[in-house]
Amino acid sequence: MAKVLLMQGNQACAEGAIAAGVKFFAGYPITPSTEIAESLAKRLPQVGGKFIQMEDEIASMAAIIGASLTGKKVLTATSGPGFSLKQELIGYAAITETPVVIANVQRVGPSTGQPTAAAQGDVMQARWGTHGDHPIIALTPASVPECFSLTIKAYEMSEKYRVPVIFLMDEVIGHMREKIELPDYSEVKQPCRKAPAAPSADYQAYKPDQDLVPPMAAFGQGYRYHVTGLVHDETGFPNGSPAATAKLLKRLHEKIENHLDDIVLYEEYRLEDADTAIIAYGGTARSAYAAIDMAREQGIKAGMFRMITMWPFPDKQIAKLATKVKNIVVAEMNYGQVVGEVKRVVEGKAPVKLVAKYDSDPISPKELLQVLGGR
Repeated sequence: MAKVLLMQGNQACAEGAIAAGVKFFAGYPITPSTEIAESLAKRLPQVGGKFIQMEDEIASMAAIIGASLTGKKVLTATSGPGFSLKQELIGYAAITETPVVIANVQRVGPSTGQPTAAAQGDVMQARWGTHGDHPIIALTPASVPECFSLTIKAYEMSEKYRVPVIFLMDEVIGHMREKIELPDYSEVKQPCRKAPAAPSADYQAYKPDQDLVPPMAAFGQGYRYHVTGLVHDETGFPNGSPAATAKLLKRLHEKIENHLDDIVLYEEYRLEDADTAIIAYGGTARSAYAAIDMAREQGIKAGMFRMITMWPFPDKQIAKLATKVKNIVVAEMNYGQVVGEVKRVVEGKAPVKLVAKYDSDPISPKELLQVLGGR
């Protein structure tokens, strides 16, 4: 039965995980993500799941990988320093193609920084934080209801493409409280990974289907296969030959690149006749909505391109945007990270201006309105 509640973004993320069928959480408390763990410590036992508070962030990441290999949908949640500690095992999940979701509620850094203050400084770390060359998916919500629905989408993508998905929140969204209508969870379509059709004797753990994603057997269901962080062939056993290495890494990239239309999510807000487009994401998008509405009241034609999928980057959509507007403004709570990607894609077709704020306060609607030429 659907119900309407007032809750935080962090709590909505936890509820989205429950609705998606998550049965295992391992984590370590860290501000400003702790409410995700607190919520799941209560909720998981109610649905037959398991919650473990691990000794550190590294162990938490290892635990969810192990649980995923047994067929469970899994989650861990962290921020800043904890996200740094998880990086090696995020790479392990990438090369073993283990579906996992990692919520990172961004805060001011580097190091301990300001644990309770808002920032968006982990954007590049989400993409490039691990060593080696591999793709990843990162999604960034901009409201409490979207924390719920986009968490479910994170599991759809992780299970479908056998890839780690970073749920890239920020303190503004994580601690914001909004009204949310939660559906009857029994009516939520459950994301599921592909099961192997081959008998166990013929099963090759990394032999892909036409979509380049291999079916995945769960440990304990009669299939024996090898899992390693070493480069491997379709059997799962190590094979470091140049041919095997190139084949694996190419497939890891192409299984994402070939499905960008399914993976890249975005919103266009009042862009139909806009002269200036704000590119924003997460908590900063909230200020952009308000600034654009105020600008429109003053006769300024402004709109927003809101990135929902941060990685893979929406190259095609932003390149198209650059041919339609006269100016682009990138707003973000860091020293300037996404702006570099925007400039790369735009290739000078439109001027790109950065509004960067990194003093622990969110960008306000008034600050963006002034950049748009309003008062």
